[in-house]
Amino acid sequence: MTASNLPVGYKKLQLYQKPKSFVLETYRLTSQYPKTETNVLVPQMRRAAVSVLANIIEGYSRESSKEYARFLTISIGSLTEVEVYLDISYELGYINNRQLEKINILLIEIKRLLYGSRKKARMK
Repeated sequence: MTASNLPVGYKKLQLYQKPKSFVLETYRLTSQYPKTETNVLVPQMRRAAVSVLANIIEGYSRESSKEYARFLTISIGSLTEVEVYLDISYELGYINNRQLEKINILLIEIKRLLYGSRKKARMK
């Protein structure tokens, strides 16, 4: 990486890097779903996963802590939405227990980061 390619601003934050990994993992998992889900579950899961990351960054770019906290709350909602889709995916046999456990570890880490960041933002 050259100096001009180094991550700047929000890209250095764990609250960016972990949700980005979550989005990529969601895309990897859903790329193996049956074709019958290409118009239903897959796009909903992907949209919600991307929404987690997008709302974090949109909130981060806002001028007030109150707005940032609001966007973090939206991210928490989107993350919970993906959590439900993952449970459904497991029950339908689209993902196995190992895959579910792996992505759930990341999901729990992100939830902790989101709740902690929101708490800090609300205290400002």
